[in-house]
Amino acid sequence: MPVASSPLPPFVQALADGIHVIDTGFHRPRFDAAYLVVEDGRAAFIDTGTTHSVPRLLASLAAQGLPVEAVDWVIVTHVHLDHAGGAGALMQALPNARLLVHPRGERHMIDPTALLAGARAVYGAEEVARSYGEVPGIPPERVVTSSDGLTVHLAKRPLQLLDTPGHARHHHCIWDARSRGFFTGDTFGLSYREFDTARGPWLLPTTTPVQFDPEPLRQSVRRMLSFSPERMYLTHYGCVEGVPALGEMMLMQIDELVALAEPLRDAEARHDKLRQGLRNIYLRRTREHGCTLGDTETLTLLASDIELNAQGLAVWLDGGKSK
Repeated sequence: MPVASSPLPPFVQALADGIHVIDTGFHRPRFDAAYLVVEDGRAAFIDTGTTHSVPRLLASLAAQGLPVEAVDWVIVTHVHLDHAGGAGALMQALPNARLLVHPRGERHMIDPTALLAGARAVYGAEEVARSYGEVPGIPPERVVTSSDGLTVHLAKRPLQLLDTPGHARHHHCIWDARSRGFFTGDTFGLSYREFDTARGPWLLPTTTPVQFDPEPLRQSVRRMLSFSPERMYLTHYGCVEGVPALGEMMLMQIDELVALAEPLRDAEARHDKLRQGLRNIYLRRTREHGCTLGDTETLTLLASDIELNAQGLAVWLDGGKSK
């Protein structure tokens, strides 16, 4: 039974329709979000952050006056560790929850060995250990896989899963008709609050290695826009509105990334040229958006994305690889 709720922790923001944004504490404030959805005394977490984030998620649940037994679902949009690294540890604390994951990501949640090896190849073993901590596997009997169009329920609230490749082939997004919004993971890009202006949020696609593919990404974005959503719940970071304009911004920048990368397919010092091209795009686009941050601050905030997006574009140019 629910108990009395308590004041929200400072890392939690309450939205309408029983949705709460949890700052997972990964890297910096307002960088990486998980979501707690509460409906009629039942709860679901959507994305989890890392294992280090689990105490914040549990504190967010307790602040709603809900016991751990009230959580029915843990849904990860995809299995990259900033979205799903905490799933195993969180599931250990939630006796009734089932994990819902894209079928291409199922094996990584049951046995994260290959997932961690891939992360170490990108970030290095020391950084993976520091940033993500232990990543336990999840018993297979507690794992449910999605299919395109699958609807699960939180109490009587429908949550519809859409297969949304482009950022990763193991990615799905969650449509919440109640709030007219999508939980988008990385398919609808990144929007850091430091870049908000009077024009609203600024958004950029993420091409993190290893499965960026521009045409499926365009199709996934257009498919989400066909639902006429009023808001998007981004993992990086938070709830954004003005969705039609953001959709145009997203599609335009996908085209811009392709235009940057394709002429560099066989270039010498390709990685450096990709990074410089991304810096130029982001500085120009943030200025056009009315951002008043200096170039140094802008590039510092986007430094990890510039590096990872350059790596991801290179993988795409080379024909991609499975993960």
